[in-house]
Amino acid sequence: MKKILYVEDNEMNRDMLGRRLTRREYDVIFAFDGQEGLDKMKSENPDLVLMDMGLPVLDGWEATTQAKADPEISNIPIIALTAHAMEHDRQKALECGADDFDTKPVDFKRLLEKIESNLST
Repeated sequence: MKKILYVEDNEMNRDMLGRRLTRREYDVIFAFDGQEGLDKMKSENPDLVLMDMGLPVLDGWEATTQAKADPEISNIPIIALTAHAMEHDRQKALECGADDFDTKPVDFKRLLEKIESNLST
């Protein structure tokens, strides 16, 4: 069973997407801010991270940058999630080191395809 770390401060988003991923037989763990996300990447060793970009404490942009600069966790694929759907937001996420990008509200089928693609590489 593949483990996904979902870093999201919004409880409704965590609940909705978490349940849908669990039904697809993913082991879903949660972090509520960017710093906790970094800590759990090290302690839980997830197979993939879904990283909200608008987080408290340490935002997703900086958490992604720090994760990709840390040799201990830099190989973990990160999919950036944001309500900001402009091309420059996608570009910024990729420049921070995100492996992929998707918008919120989440199109589950499209996100699932990105998850599966990133887990197979």
